[in-house]
Amino acid sequence: MSVDGEVRQLRTEADEPGWEVDPDDEWGVAVIATVGRQLKLRREAVGMRAGDFGKAVGYGEDLVYKIEGGKRIPRPEYLERADEVLGAGGLLAAMKEDVAKVRYPKKVRDLAQMEARAVEIGVYENSNIAGLLQTEEHMRALFGVWLPAYSDEETERMVAARMARRSVFERSPAPTLSFVQEEATLRRPTGGRMVWRRQLERLLELGELRGVSIQVMPTDVEEHFGTGGSIEVLKFSDGTAVGRSEGAFNGRPVTDPKQIRILDLRYSMIRAQALTPRESRAFIEQRLGET
Repeated sequence: MSVDGEVRQLRTEADEPGWEVDPDDEWGVAVIATVGRQLKLRREAVGMRAGDFGKAVGYGEDLVYKIEGGKRIPRPEYLERADEVLGAGGLLAAMKEDVAKVRYPKKVRDLAQMEARAVEIGVYENSNIAGLLQTEEHMRALFGVWLPAYSDEETERMVAARMARRSVFERSPAPTLSFVQEEATLRRPTGGRMVWRRQLERLLELGELRGVSIQVMPTDVEEHFGTGGSIEVLKFSDGTAVGRSEGAFNGRPVTDPKQIRILDLRYSMIRAQALTPRESRAFIEQRLGET
């Protein structure tokens, strides 16, 4: 398509990895199918062919058909541009809110919703930097070495989902967030020197936020209460909580008060064994200086 004498490349599927619809997410499939149907009905109502519409919004005809057929999740910019081209008066652009709710896999959406409601979050990690603390580059480096290998689409989807969860740090009022990182997770330079330096800097930045505590569990602790695996406990304003641990209750999320008390006790003991936040900060600064 020519715009002001310049040729503009129309977007294709290859330009938008990670925007496929998860077939196992029934609600998400229904939402995207409804959005696609509304886009198609509006386009046909104004008598515009898919190819012409695609050129007007900067998308290839095949991708337009897939979005209208509920096979692809439309980007917010696509809905905004479609609204303008089709003269929808804001009706199509307004669907961005519905689309945003199904952009990420269901299990990630459920976790993000719980984190958005939690007044207190406690996380112990013994294999990787906690997801909420990771930089985008570090996420990509981690996903890049997992086996079996993820496709580019899967990687983009997971990175975007994890990045969206970081909004928990911007909430007001802010929740109380505590993290305990096994020392080994701070010695593995995943992604290379520059990626790792930025990750350590990110930990130092987050550790300065009010209500955020980051501690390091030394490797030389002899009686370690975290040998059962990672732990995450989220507490809500109504007194309820949800927790999960690799080494308890088959790794499934639990809400029973008795089970939550067990996870809470383990996490409390781990925090007591770990370096203090001040000592942990000094440790991270030392690692940064050595990197």
